[in-house]
Amino acid sequence: MPTVLVVEDDTLIRLEVIEELSTAGFAVIEAGNADQAIAILEARQDIHLVFTDIDMPGSMNGLKLAAAVRDRWPPVHIIITTGKSRPLEIPANALFIPKPYLSNAIVAAMRTFENMR
Repeated sequence: MPTVLVVEDDTLIRLEVIEELSTAGFAVIEAGNADQAIAILEARQDIHLVFTDIDMPGSMNGLKLAAAVRDRWPPVHIIITTGKSRPLEIPANALFIPKPYLSNAIVAAMRTFENMR
């Protein structure tokens, strides 16, 4: 079962995404900001994908988190989301899904990555 790290500061959105991903058969871990996400990634070896919002409190936003994931954990897949305009640059092989999104669109996007089926 692939493990997904959901990084979202809005609790209601985070819980909705977690429920949808769990129902789709993913193991889900949650973080409220990028600092928590980095700590989780450093402690665990079983994260297959990071799903992150861009705008979050803490020492880094979701784009910086995605760049850190790409540099330090290159096998981990990345999906980035925001309710604002699409960022001009995202890390290599990352996907972007704009908010508002349908939860099944997230699951479909995740399944496009190798080892996420």
